[in-house]
Amino acid sequence: MRKILFVFLSLLSGVYASGQQLSQVTFAGASTLSYFTFTTDQDVLIRVSEDGKLMEWGTELRSERSSNYYAPKLQPFMGRVDYYGPEADTLFRGKVKSIGTCMLTYYGPLEKDAKPGKLKSVGSTGLDYYTQFENAAFKGKLRFAGTLVLEYYPSLENEAFRGKLKSVGNTRIAYHSTFDDKLIKGKIKSIGSVAYNWGTSLDARYKGTLKSGSYRQNINGVTYILR
Repeated sequence: MRKILFVFLSLLSGVYASGQQLSQVTFAGASTLSYFTFTTDQDVLIRVSEDGKLMEWGTELRSERSSNYYAPKLQPFMGRVDYYGPEADTLFRGKVKSIGTCMLTYYGPLEKDAKPGKLKSVGSTGLDYYTQFENAAFKGKLRFAGTLVLEYYPSLENEAFRGKLKSVGNTRIAYHSTFDDKLIKGKIKSIGSVAYNWGTSLDARYKGTLKSGSYRQNINGVTYILR
């Protein structure tokens, strides 16, 4: 009986943890990281910038014409949203404290490495950042999202992708370099095992647009969105 209870609690813990992990990564122009998205247990999406700022929260509106297209802007969350009041430290006043059942915490004034004021956790998912002593291309950017490690291309890399997101956990992200056609340089070349094929200047029909691959693709449990 004790063994069965242990297995049940382990499975429950695993489900809860996975529900609090990073759920989406969105890029602008199929190239530049826009934000990371976390999903709460109430299916509310919380968008966070790469330097730890809360950007937007709400729910996705799916197109009636396409099951794989959603409106870029989130629909307002109609549930309760609480904010830190005047009794809180000046660094927290006016910041969002909770969205529905999801609590948000922030790094305090005594933290180092420019962390004060940045998001520290979204629900049970802890967030941490590269320090001021890291490579100039990614210092201050999000380094850990729960158990996932986030890496970026350093400043000595090709200028078409230096400073851009390099990997999310074990999922590697590759970009076209400055040596590629001018219409596709800097665009995402592959995410994990998924390749993206873009039309070049020589392509009469698909100039700069996606020829194969999906603008919205679930890869290793995270949905990658190209806008």
